[in-house]
Amino acid sequence: MTTPETLPQHLQVCNELHELALEDNRQLKEHGRLPAPALLERKRSLLARLELSLASLRAMPVAGSAQKQLVEKIRGRILQILQLDKENEQLLLRASLSRGRETGAAPTPAPPPAMLRRIYARTGGA
Repeated sequence: MTTPETLPQHLQVCNELHELALEDNRQLKEHGRLPAPALLERKRSLLARLELSLASLRAMPVAGSAQKQLVEKIRGRILQILQLDKENEQLLLRASLSRGRETGAAPTPAPPPAMLRRIYARTGGA
């Protein structure tokens, strides 16, 4: 990648990552299950492109004013991706926990009342 096309191509990769994160988010909210293998493969492919893009950015000289605006746009997109990724992680956790319940995993039993009284007495409870 040459210097003039580095930032626009990096922004394009970031935009594609954002779209993929949005699609992942919609799938998790609508269906509440782990992503399909095809979606995971698309993520891997985009992450490989992101690594190449980042390597080009590291080799790039200091940006001018027009490039600085593009860098700010890229930063904003990255923040959106990170926010979506955080939400997707929480949705994945919920999906995996509910899947454990569906597969017949035994729920955690409540402790016996006598044990709770002993613990409460040891900690200085009334």
